[in-house]
Amino acid sequence: MTFLSLAAPATQEAGSAAFPPFDPWHFPSQLFWLTILFGLLYVVLSRVILPKLGGVIEKRGDTIADALDEAARLDEQAKEAQKQQELHLAEARSKARETADKARSKVDAEIAAESQKVDAELAERLNEAEARIQKVRSDALSNVESIATGATQTILGRFGVAVSESEAQTAVARAAKR
Repeated sequence: MTFLSLAAPATQEAGSAAFPPFDPWHFPSQLFWLTILFGLLYVVLSRVILPKLGGVIEKRGDTIADALDEAARLDEQAKEAQKQQELHLAEARSKARETADKARSKVDAEIAAESQKVDAELAERLNEAEARIQKVRSDALSNVESIATGATQTILGRFGVAVSESEAQTAVARAAKR
């Protein structure tokens, strides 16, 4: 017999029989072991794995809640710090404004004092200049009378009229009053 002829009867017998897991004769033992395995799986899951998983989930939830509480607390601290910073900033602005006002008033006072000093010096110089001008004017006027007296005598002398100095002064004085 050849290899093919030996293998042929076995194939024919196997073709007539059903696949063992689908053979109804094996169903009771398969259901038995299925029940035992699912029972063990249920016990292991309910007693070991699910409590650990639940603990992890609960711990994670607590951690998240704690983190949210901490974030809320830090947010409140940040808001309070911002309020404090704004208060300090407002105080600093107020102090800066006061310092600027004091400096401005001090500078204004110094400018006013310097202006008064310069105005007084200018007024003094102006008074001195006016006094000099008055002196020069009075000197010029006194010289004008003597010049006018001399000119009168000279002009009348050319016309052949002899006039004394006192007469010429009296004539010049009368003419100046008009």
